[in-house]
Amino acid sequence: MGTNLNGSAGIVTHIEPFFPGRIFSGAMDANQDSPRVLISPYRYIQGKDVLDHLGGYLSLLPSRRPLVLMTEGGRQRCGAKIEASLKKSGVELHIEIFRGECSHEEVGRIAGAVRESGWAADSVIAAGGGKCIDAGKCVSFRLGVPVVICPTLASTDAPCSAVSVMYTPEGVSIGPEFFPNSPALVVVDTRLIASSPIRHFIAGMGDALATFYEARTCFKNATARNMIGARITIAALALAELCAKTVFEDGRKAIEAVRRGEIDNSVENIIEANTLLSGVGFESGGLSIAHAMAAGFTVIPSLHRDFMHGELVGIGLLAQLILEQERDEVRKILKFLKAVGLPATLDQLQLNIQRDAKALMEAMTAAMQEPFANTEPFEVNPSILFSALVEADRWAGEFFSR
Repeated sequence: MGTNLNGSAGIVTHIEPFFPGRIFSGAMDANQDSPRVLISPYRYIQGKDVLDHLGGYLSLLPSRRPLVLMTEGGRQRCGAKIEASLKKSGVELHIEIFRGECSHEEVGRIAGAVRESGWAADSVIAAGGGKCIDAGKCVSFRLGVPVVICPTLASTDAPCSAVSVMYTPEGVSIGPEFFPNSPALVVVDTRLIASSPIRHFIAGMGDALATFYEARTCFKNATARNMIGARITIAALALAELCAKTVFEDGRKAIEAVRRGEIDNSVENIIEANTLLSGVGFESGGLSIAHAMAAGFTVIPSLHRDFMHGELVGIGLLAQLILEQERDEVRKILKFLKAVGLPATLDQLQLNIQRDAKALMEAMTAAMQEPFANTEPFEVNPSILFSALVEADRWAGEFFSR
């Protein structure tokens, strides 16, 4: 792609809007022979206390003057660890506090503050949850330097991707922003992640679980494309399938281990599935209705405020599988959601089909604004999505009442 670790880019520049077909000639034309492309971070490092060695890892870039972006809460959780590691390696740092919403306004504020400070950053270290990480990617692009991702949660697959999900300042999803470079480093401290609220850990499984089913849809549909407008590699499909397999096999064991305060192999496996397998799987394998619905749900204030991305993706996945007539898979997903405590019914989201029909239809209309709602090989529109949601809710209600 003509990119390197120091943030410079060759042929490819910052691409908008979604499905950047002009990266590859004819990428969205079924009659054209589009290339297969796999997207991934340059290095992925996972283990207990790996943040203690972050300063040493920066020599891979190399970077000696990073900007560190984190929330105030993140600074309290891991700021001292990061600062100590960087200073031990003789690395200078400048810290900016992320205020919570990955919006163009917040990204502009942070980039402007860095420029005004005179800090000549040679990398950006984004340490936090999904929105802080995504904001870090945006800031690194605007400053023209590589980004290092240090997730403090395993609730999303944002750490490994070269895309940020953007929101309004009020928190409504407005679509993605793409970058020519993948993260230079992804450093995942499993001790830190396992100490976070378990709801985040579980929500990440809901997000990860959908990766395979959406990638499978895109792989089967000759006109579907991945996140940069290319065809899906069999490697991406295999990683996505392994992601779901790992979540099904190790999810419940990992939850039990985290609740006991242990970090065993099942915990390491789920963190890798939620972060690496799902991250490479969704970006290289493509998305579909599950994520379109999750994005659409954010127009309902209570859902954006009270529920996490992975919790909404799980319900979107049920609707997607209803549309695809994968009845056995619906039952399998419902069994898993119930076992790990993820929501599956609208009632669990504190919504009702009759009472909230207008708001839900607005959410389905918003979902159709996401181009990956059209990766299915059949027609999809807001009414079809609404009907699928109603049917999925019926299935889930009957299953959960047993």
